[in-house]
Amino acid sequence: MKHKLIGLKANEFRHPLDLEATQSLQQFPGWDIAVRTVLGSVAEQFFYLENVAASVQVSEKQLPHIHKLLVEACERLDLDVPELYIKQNPAPNAYTFAMRGKQPFIVLHTSLIELLTPEEIQAVIAHELGHLKCEHGVYLTLVNLLVLAAGLLPNWGVILAQSLQDQMLEWIRCAEFSCDRAALLAVQDPKVVMSVLMKLAGGSPTLAPQLNLDAFIEQARAYDQMSQSQLGELLKNAQTQQLSHPVPVLRAQAIDRWGSSPDYQRLLEQHQTGYNEQAEIKGKWRNW
Repeated sequence: MKHKLIGLKANEFRHPLDLEATQSLQQFPGWDIAVRTVLGSVAEQFFYLENVAASVQVSEKQLPHIHKLLVEACERLDLDVPELYIKQNPAPNAYTFAMRGKQPFIVLHTSLIELLTPEEIQAVIAHELGHLKCEHGVYLTLVNLLVLAAGLLPNWGVILAQSLQDQMLEWIRCAEFSCDRAALLAVQDPKVVMSVLMKLAGGSPTLAPQLNLDAFIEQARAYDQMSQSQLGELLKNAQTQQLSHPVPVLRAQAIDRWGSSPDYQRLLEQHQTGYNEQAEIKGKWRNW
């Protein structure tokens, strides 16, 4: 049985690289307030209309089996339930948006749902919930602004924007590790999260049932061994420098390692105990 993690805080599972990169971004004071104030209400309204017009909103009445996965993931991560939309798109993907905390939402592409099992879909939902839990929304918006600015600024501005963009991309890659941890805390099975990453790396609705997760885990460990040489480390850094996400095998290796760590087990036990105690207290005041 999977347990709710009552009182779970983002910094309890946040990846050290995410924490370090976020602290680096905070050296630019006022940016987060400016983005929230200037763009927050407009962006929220724009995306709300876009979702309502061109997507299907999940609810108890609409795709209730997916809505149940969302609610369960929110309960386990101790989060309010955001809006969830399904969008027709041939590229397997999911994303989230939360500028001012008023209308956070998650979008899943239809091709992603067709690729995954229900438990894997829940892992993806929980990954996106991780962005909400860690309050990543403002910095994700900053990345998009910098990409836009690179095409509008004079040459000196482009150089500055590119420098900041590189730093933001590095932050996003680090943030993804935290969200993978959120996915693990929700589904509470490392193999489910790693299976999602395997299917995103080389899956299709036809191939997915034939993929071998143990072989993919071995592949992830082999990739990690490349860091033992200076050349391997340089090549890996060059490969990922302009990516918004770490490569799937690296994410799988990170989850494989954290999922078997004492820190992960201790975090589960700590908050499962809190849930049981709180349920016992509530039981004294209510007739269940």
